[in-house]
Amino acid sequence: MAKFNRVLLKLSGEALAGAKGHGIDNDILNEMASEIADVVRKGVGVALVIGGGNMIRGVSASAGGMNRAQGDAMGMLGTVMNGLAMQDALDKQGINSVVMSAIRMEPICEFFNR
Repeated sequence: MAKFNRVLLKLSGEALAGAKGHGIDNDILNEMASEIADVVRKGVGVALVIGGGNMIRGVSASAGGMNRAQGDAMGMLGTVMNGLAMQDALDKQGINSVVMSAIRMEPICEFFNR
C-alpha cells in the first residue's frame, strides 16, 4: 500500500530537454511518464506541474529586450506544450490525464480559474 493517497509533482521544463538543452527529448519524456504511471497504478493520485523553461524563459526574454509580460505569456504557452506532450506520453501508458491552464485554450486544454 502506498504511503500517500495523493502527491503533487513539479517537473522542470528544462529536465524534459535532456542534453539538448531545449525542446523535448522523447526518451526522457517517456521515462518520466512511465515512472508517473507506476505511481498512479499503485493507487496514488498525481497532480503534475510542468515548467516551460525548455521552450522559453520570460526572465531571459525580457533581459534580451522583450516586454516582460509577453515573455511570461510565451513561457505559459511553453508550459501548456509540455503538458500536452506529457498527456500524450501518459496516454500511451494507459493513464488518463487532463491538461489545465489559466489561459483559455479550449478544446486544447481545460480552463482553470482558482
